[in-house]
Order: sequence, then C-alpha cells, then structure tokens
Amino acid sequence: MTGGKSKTTSQQGPKPDKPKPKRTRKTKEPTLVDRILAPYRWLVKWTLRTVLALILLVLLVVGVFGVVNPPTTHTMWSEGRRLGAPVDQVWVDAGAIAPVMFRSAVAAEDANFCLHWGFDVEAIQAAIEAGGARGASTISQQVVKNVFLWQERSWVRKGLEAVLTPVTEALWSKQRILELYLNVAEFDEGVFGVQAAAVHYFGVDARDLTPLQAARLAAVLPSPKTRSASQPSNAVDRRARSIRAGAETIAQDGRARCFQG
Repeated sequence: MTGGKSKTTSQQGPKPDKPKPKRTRKTKEPTLVDRILAPYRWLVKWTLRTVLALILLVLLVVGVFGVVNPPTTHTMWSEGRRLGAPVDQVWVDAGAIAPVMFRSAVAAEDANFCLHWGFDVEAIQAAIEAGGARGASTISQQVVKNVFLWQERSWVRKGLEAVLTPVTEALWSKQRILELYLNVAEFDEGVFGVQAAAVHYFGVDARDLTPLQAARLAAVLPSPKTRSASQPSNAVDRRARSIRAGAETIAQDGRARCFQG
C-alpha cells in the first residue's frame, strides 16, 4: 500500500456577479411656473371634463331632436302662460305640408338656405354695412332659437345660438330644419306651426295651401302679432307677392333642391 496525502480538488463554479448599485434619478426641481400652477391643476382637469361633458350633451340633445319632435318650446310655454291658455299647435310631418310652403318660407327668410352651413356671410356683411337696420339670421339660426333657446336678445343667447347652429346643420338634414321651423314658428298670437296657421287663417290643412296662401303665411313670420295672413295690409300684400315670385324663382334656379326632390 502506498501511503501519501490524497489531494482533493474542489470544483468551484463561476463567481456570481456583484449586483450593480442602483442609479438614483435626480428629481427635477419644479420651476416657478410649476409651483404657481400646481394648486390649479385640479381646476384645469375638471374644466376640461366639464367642457367635454357639455359637448357630448349638446350632440345628444341636438341629435335626439333630429328624429324626435320637440313636445314644446320655451316660446310656446311662455306665450301660453301669458295668454292663460294652451297655445294652438298641431305637429305635421314634412310630407303633410304643401311644397310651396317650404319654398315660400325660404324665399321670405333665407333665400340662400341651400347654399350655407348655418350662417349667411353675405347677409351678415350687408347687415353690418346697413348699421344693423336689417336682420341676417338664417332659418337654421331661427330654428335653434325657437327650439332650444328663448326670444329675448342677449349676448348669452347669441353665443349659444352661434354654437348650436353649425351642430344643427351637421346633424340635421335641410328638410328636417325646415320641418321644425314651420312647426314651431308663431303665425299669430298663440298660433304656432303651419298646420294650426293654415286652419286658423284659411280653414284648410297645411298640405292644401295655395301659392298665395303660403306666401301670405310666410309674409307674417317676422311680426306675427301685428300682421294678418287672411286680412293682409297693403304692406303684407306687397311682401306676399314678392315672396310668391321668389318661391317660383328658387324652384327654377335650383336653390330648393336641398329640401325637395
């Protein structure tokens, strides 16, 4: 037996890497502007949320009335309260209104109805040059005022009207705008809508209006409480003849295509 010291070899694996020290990011010192605005960040956040909610609400309300007929308006409500009795108003769809009534309303109130997106820039410029002596509201603006807002003039109402008008033009068809216009417009004291007006003045339905009757109804629209369609003054009669001629003109030159076939 051979004696000797046995050598033992120890097998050692690779030494583990030493963990690298974590780098700490230097925090950026807030600027003076950041320190000033910090208390108001919540206000900015909630303001943006409120604005977004209002935009969605406007789109919802306008969109709904694009397919649902408004049960009443602020003007009808206030007039009924003033008179102490319900107003006379019967809703009729566009198909139950004589086509000449649509053309007469456009000829009387907004001859470029099919050519604009809610605001008639040329009419606005003409009104400014005339010193405000003439109106420049389009039928679209009047529908917004009659359906959603109130009649008294104020900067608040005009501002809301300016916001709602292009939304209405974007979501409603031109025929729908005219349909609502003719159903909520006041034609006499407490008489709203073309159906009630046709019966009130001429004893006929809106679908049976003649060109002369339609022109006379359109002639009273700017001032329904002081004008009569059945007993027109000389001024109303002259205006009605002009409207009748204008209705024929827009039927021939294509300015009625957007709301009739």
